[in-house]
Amino acid sequence: MPVLKAVLSKIDSIVHLPKAEAHCDIPCGIYDPHLAQVAAHTVIRMNMLIGQLKVPTNDAKPEERLDFQHKLTRYTDVKEKHAELCKHEVRIIWGDYFKLEHLQKFPELHDLTWKIMKAGSKGKQDINMTEAEELLNDVNRFAEIFWNTKGVNTVRVKAPYPTEREIVLPKL
Repeated sequence: MPVLKAVLSKIDSIVHLPKAEAHCDIPCGIYDPHLAQVAAHTVIRMNMLIGQLKVPTNDAKPEERLDFQHKLTRYTDVKEKHAELCKHEVRIIWGDYFKLEHLQKFPELHDLTWKIMKAGSKGKQDINMTEAEELLNDVNRFAEIFWNTKGVNTVRVKAPYPTEREIVLPKL
């Protein structure tokens, strides 16, 4: 590494490149757990759709079998992507937004975030409505804590999605 640093320093002394300054992932300060909540709802919805699929019988037409396989594959893919999106959004808020004072005020936050990471992984691995609902419940609690740290009250309402589960919204 010392050789590389010396070479780059020499190039910089000749070319005079502008100095780059590091900053957080979201310098604009816009954080919101909404995407994590929607992703958790999507995991539930995909579990619902998978559960509603009718497994073709042995004498089913090839196109019926293909239709089943196609839907199962699509629903599973979307379920897994949204479980990962949920984890991603929570990780960003956890790593970039929350501070020590938030952890002191909400001592459950560390364990709650850990539970969301584990539930998100289970949401990717399994077709299990109970686990998907636990993910949403934990993400909703995470959202309540998040908004509380900003001094914003929240309200739990029935989401306007086919999941018919709750979502936490800032009460503006």
